[in-house]
Amino acid sequence: MKKFFTHWTFAFVTLFALTWIGLQDPQVKEILRLKSFDLLLQSQEKEISQDIAIVTIDEKSIEKYGQWPWKRDVLADVILELRKQGAGVIVIPILFAEDDRLGGDEYFGQVLNGNFVVVAQTGSHQTTQNGYPRGVAKIGDPLSWLFEWPGMVGPILDVGSNAAGVGTTNVSPEIDGVVRRMPLLMKIGNDVYPNIAIEVIRVAVGDPSYQVKADAAGIIAMRVPGFATINTDQHARIWLTWNKSYPEVSIADLGTNELSLEGKTIIIGMKAEGLGGVIATPTGGQYDYVAVASTVQTVIDGVNIERIDLSWLIELGLAFLVGSSIIVLTRFTPYYVVGGIMLAFSGIAVYGSIYFFNKLMLVDVTWILVTIMFVGLHSIFNRFILEFRLKQQIRKQFESYLDPRQVAILQKDPSKLKLGGERREMSFLFMDIVGFTPISEYYKNNDDPEGLVGVINDYLNRMSKIVLDNGGTIDKYMGDCIMAFWNAPLDCPNHAEMAVKSSIECAKETAKLKQEFKDKGLPEINIGSGVNTGTCIVGNMGSDMRFDYSVIGDAVNLAARLEAATRNYKESDGNIVATLYSSYTMEQLKDIKSIEVDKIKVKGKDELITIYKPII
Repeated sequence: MKKFFTHWTFAFVTLFALTWIGLQDPQVKEILRLKSFDLLLQSQEKEISQDIAIVTIDEKSIEKYGQWPWKRDVLADVILELRKQGAGVIVIPILFAEDDRLGGDEYFGQVLNGNFVVVAQTGSHQTTQNGYPRGVAKIGDPLSWLFEWPGMVGPILDVGSNAAGVGTTNVSPEIDGVVRRMPLLMKIGNDVYPNIAIEVIRVAVGDPSYQVKADAAGIIAMRVPGFATINTDQHARIWLTWNKSYPEVSIADLGTNELSLEGKTIIIGMKAEGLGGVIATPTGGQYDYVAVASTVQTVIDGVNIERIDLSWLIELGLAFLVGSSIIVLTRFTPYYVVGGIMLAFSGIAVYGSIYFFNKLMLVDVTWILVTIMFVGLHSIFNRFILEFRLKQQIRKQFESYLDPRQVAILQKDPSKLKLGGERREMSFLFMDIVGFTPISEYYKNNDDPEGLVGVINDYLNRMSKIVLDNGGTIDKYMGDCIMAFWNAPLDCPNHAEMAVKSSIECAKETAKLKQEFKDKGLPEINIGSGVNTGTCIVGNMGSDMRFDYSVIGDAVNLAARLEAATRNYKESDGNIVATLYSSYTMEQLKDIKSIEVDKIKVKGKDELITIYKPII
């Protein structure tokens, strides 16, 4: 089970989990998507609107005209002043649902008539009164896709019947409370009510109604005859642009204002403390009349930012492909490549979202970035665990018979170790104490088995150090015999040279040991070493329960035969020849001079083997 959780393919479980979560489109995913859109909307270049101006009911206006609500004669005079200054459509997003307590409705209604004024109505959960629906020409069935309110509160008859248009001011905040989209149409039952901004367009072009097109997936588009088609989402919403700022002038300064209002759409907005409502937008808090201005401006500019209905499914598919690529690449490429690929995928995703946004299309890359982060980190973690375990396995397996420096090399680059068995040319050394029986008998007679163990351990320590220092691998200890080899698991191009060199150095170390034995009154000690070079099989060998990194092959057996043959040859001083090696080894020696000793026939070989010893 532990291996399953750390296997490199387990990262696919994380990927599948993220994909499943993505398919559910939870709130966290939606909020991430919306916040990424905010960044894109905020990146738009800031501009001053040339089409819309705001006339504010601010603190200065309250000081001039008194406590709100004013007698509607004041607003009537404002309309006349705006018309005098050449204003276009005048928008009053204020609800005139009750009669003027000061009696100004008659005059206000007279001024509204013929002056291209659009006033407000609002969807309500509490009551229905004075609503003004607008007829629409339908293609398909758009009604089932429109936002619906239980009731509608509109202006009184004197206001509603004289205004050129009546539109809703309801906003449609997203799940996080931020207004990013505006519904252009809404409904109560079978009656359709236009947004105040789209009423402005209708009044401006002089059309009596709208056209709406829908299919089985929802609303596709709407248009005011005489104006360009407006593509919407399935609920008749459009994404607003928030990069425009709108010139403002106080109602109190209307007669003396320097701001030109000629031909501009004018929005009369509440700004005084306690009167003006504030909404959350991608660029921060804004007065509610700014949402009206942004909707009108977005429609006028034709900057119709769209998001394809199936975008989320395409984005999820891309996230899955990116995650799969990262898992596979993490398994088979270096860490720096994985890091570079993760950065590259992230950069491409971000660049892609910006590119498509410039083409007026919203693309969500947040789930791709989430997938890159979580799947990438999981894949890297799994690989780290696998490599850590492999390093621990290598250290456990080789620390007892490889030089620590070699173990460190293998841990750093496990690819140098090919487990499972491979055919390689190698050199082999068998080394044994000659005349071990007298030494054993000495300690037996003195009832000192611990002393014998100490002697053997001292001998093995000294000889093993020489082998390891020369890059050899100690295969095993067999009593007082050492079996070692070169050129595995690490490459050793001069393996024959190092094997013979180790044998010579072991002989010299034995000479020191012999003197120490003599000083202690111990029996004489000698060693015999056999070296051979040839091809063998090297790798992990044994059972499922116990195995060793070892070698097998005829070349290994010949080295053992040569070690045994050292007893048959004497040096001039009467000692046995300490080192014998075959012609296969001698042919690869460069710095060690050799002398032929004999041609012998060994068990298992039909041909004669020429043997040599080093000239020291």
